[in-house]
Amino acid sequence: MTGSLRAHITSLSVAGTLLMSSHGYAADPVKKDEKPDPKAPSAAKSLNRTQSLEGADAEYLTVQGHGFNTMHDSMGLSRMPQDVMHTPQNINVVPQALMQQQNVKSLDEALRNVPGVTTSIGEGAGGMNGDQFLIRGFQAQNDIYEDGLRDFGVYSRDSFNFESVSVIKGPSSEVFGNGTTGGAINMVTKTPGLKNHYNAEFTGGSGSYYRGTLDVNQRINDSTALRITGMGDEHNVVGRDYLFSHRWGIAPSLAFGLGKRTTLVLQYMHQQENSIPDFGVPVVTKPGAKYGQPITEYGIRRTNWYGTDNDQNATNANMETARFSFRLNRHITFHDDLRGGEYYRTFAASKATCDTTCVNNYFSGDASKALVARSGPVGAGAGTGAGTYMAPLPYQQTSWSVQNVGSMVADFHTGFLRHQVVAGFDVERVNDVRSQSTYLKPKPYASLVNPNPHVGNLDLVPGDMNPSGLVTLGSLGAKSHSSGYGFDTGLFLFDQIWFTKWLSLKGGFRWDRWQTSYNLTGGDVAKNPDQHFHDVSGVFNPNASLVLTPDSHQTYYFTWANSTTPMGMYVTNGSVPIRPGTNSFASPEKAQLYELGAKYSILHDRLGVTASLFRLDKGNALNADPVTGEITGSSDRQRNQGLELSVGGIILPGWNVSATYALYDSSTTFSATKANRGKNVQYVPHNQATLWSAYNAFAGKPYNVTFGGGLTWCEHVWLNAANTLRAPANLDFSAMISHRFNQHWKVSMNGYNLANRLNYQSLFSNRATPSTGRMFLGELSAAY
Repeated sequence: MTGSLRAHITSLSVAGTLLMSSHGYAADPVKKDEKPDPKAPSAAKSLNRTQSLEGADAEYLTVQGHGFNTMHDSMGLSRMPQDVMHTPQNINVVPQALMQQQNVKSLDEALRNVPGVTTSIGEGAGGMNGDQFLIRGFQAQNDIYEDGLRDFGVYSRDSFNFESVSVIKGPSSEVFGNGTTGGAINMVTKTPGLKNHYNAEFTGGSGSYYRGTLDVNQRINDSTALRITGMGDEHNVVGRDYLFSHRWGIAPSLAFGLGKRTTLVLQYMHQQENSIPDFGVPVVTKPGAKYGQPITEYGIRRTNWYGTDNDQNATNANMETARFSFRLNRHITFHDDLRGGEYYRTFAASKATCDTTCVNNYFSGDASKALVARSGPVGAGAGTGAGTYMAPLPYQQTSWSVQNVGSMVADFHTGFLRHQVVAGFDVERVNDVRSQSTYLKPKPYASLVNPNPHVGNLDLVPGDMNPSGLVTLGSLGAKSHSSGYGFDTGLFLFDQIWFTKWLSLKGGFRWDRWQTSYNLTGGDVAKNPDQHFHDVSGVFNPNASLVLTPDSHQTYYFTWANSTTPMGMYVTNGSVPIRPGTNSFASPEKAQLYELGAKYSILHDRLGVTASLFRLDKGNALNADPVTGEITGSSDRQRNQGLELSVGGIILPGWNVSATYALYDSSTTFSATKANRGKNVQYVPHNQATLWSAYNAFAGKPYNVTFGGGLTWCEHVWLNAANTLRAPANLDFSAMISHRFNQHWKVSMNGYNLANRLNYQSLFSNRATPSTGRMFLGELSAAY
């Protein structure tokens, strides 16, 4: 092994990244007679050496880049064959090395390193929850992908099977299909490699936190390997009363043809969870104040939870995946990815409504009379009634999906022009069936100051047994059952043409035929007849990019891209995914992106730097009713524009850094409500930044220690279109320290929200959920 390669591997290990021999991160086993394609984009020569590990007939290891510099990382999906550096779009990657140092345990925690991503929750008869994200202020709950295939489930995704997480900013309909207004989230999963490793981790700490993970990779022969990852997690929520989460998961995978022309990877993932949903605290306007804030900003304890002991969130998610690849020759490769998913959910939640009477009682000094309703739009008032029955209603949900994406990547020349063509098809179907339940007894009012969740049995019954307790969905009536499906057939084609070695033009399109259906049945049919809706629409989304690559260490680009979100996209995570608009069906939501960016890989590829200026325009914005959860189209037009900066890599041997900054200028450029014109877009901060850095002192010594820390900061955001309610700024400090006994054993400690600041992580138009308080977690890990 050369000194240069040895130095780079040492830098990775010293920085606290995974050992490549035990984790396979950034490593790709290849056969000795297979040479890299000289036309493919590559890392710097010093980082792209191929060295024998065990002799002339042994497998080889290709090392590219550093764990924190993601510029030369693969995108992890066949339809985007270029690395991060050469993809003309702003892409934030959360690498395995960073997730390890921060002891990331969920998708939500990983995305806290990405500016422009916020979490939201939903309610109504549909009761959305699970992972609900916004990117640059726009909904992305239907834009979560795993290895380039949609994950339609409504659940909280654990990180036990993640290799990395990428956020591809801006419309990407030409790659992913309908949706992706603000961007797409893609999780790259752990798959088998040809190097055996056996890893185990145990974590314990604040909030009765207990977690164990297992990662085993076993080589079967020279081209076949098996990998199994597993997780068990049980914890309470620090700083929130009565909340807990119990979950476990397992993800076996089997790979054939590693290092061969034909490869097949078979994967299965099962994750099961039983938890209590947290719909946060009400946002109120203090008498005389210019805008409203969460009630916890006015003296109410952050620990207050306004749910009941009837609330639950039980999820069961399963996905089966087959990914096939065939390299016909050095010019053409075929891919086919197939996934099936089955999702089950039982859900019941509460939300607090503090009306005018509640607010006046609290701020007038008679706080004991401040009562909140636990459901429905109607507040407790003077508390003379028994309680409320309204939304969110309990429900049972069963969903299934299947998706198949076939693609071809072709590299060839026509005269002096070099081409890379990506073409293929995408067929997907998702089905959803829900049954509403109701309570025969009302949810008792709760004290705003001292809520009591122990309300006893509320007599839960199927909705058909108590039609009067069902929620009325506007003109759709009160129905106990809903079912629907979405069926999409997409064709895509794009070509990147190099006029010179440093100048290329990329352009293409995707056409989709989107068919959706939605049915409402049951309840009091005489009063509210059954309803059936069906819609078919054709969608065409073009895109174009001009790309300049003066050398392998820098890229400049200008991108224009389109995306379309037709009605009915939110089949599994919207209570009313489709409904009539003013004229027939509401128009689809459309978005256009203009982005100018630059990417650099500097300091001998130790550090990656990106900068981008963008403008994102969205028309016919889709809105969710805060009471019923109805998804409706509108004539609103919104714009978000700004600057995004990021840097990640190794500054000096043993010293890694990851930092981001975003400056956003958002506005509602048109609204039927004239007062909302010119207002800021909901959930979009003006400024946002993250920083994480760690240093390994005395590397290789018995007394070695790695210590580090960082912060995340987000300026206040408005919660409604009128900009009369807002969530305060977030500021979170975290730190870590670890010691490695040898190359196999390590002990570490992480501290989160060290200032115990009152932050908010899940936002909606009239509520906010306090974030976790100060907590400490210790971890013991072994890797062989």
